[in-house]
Amino acid sequence: MKSPFLHLWGMPILLGIFSAIGLVSALVADGLGDLLSWLTLGLLVLLMAWCWLKPAR
Repeated sequence: MKSPFLHLWGMPILLGIFSAIGLVSALVADGLGDLLSWLTLGLLVLLMAWCWLKPAR
């Protein structure tokens, strides 16, 4: 059975981890780090757009 804590906080924690990875790699890395930052931060933007544009139930 899935814990209530992960059910409520799992996705926000995952989004925070992706945000932190993207922002830190954009600040400290070049080359592949830039690619990593674009992918992680772009994924967040796509996810927000998907949630905003999906039809309501």
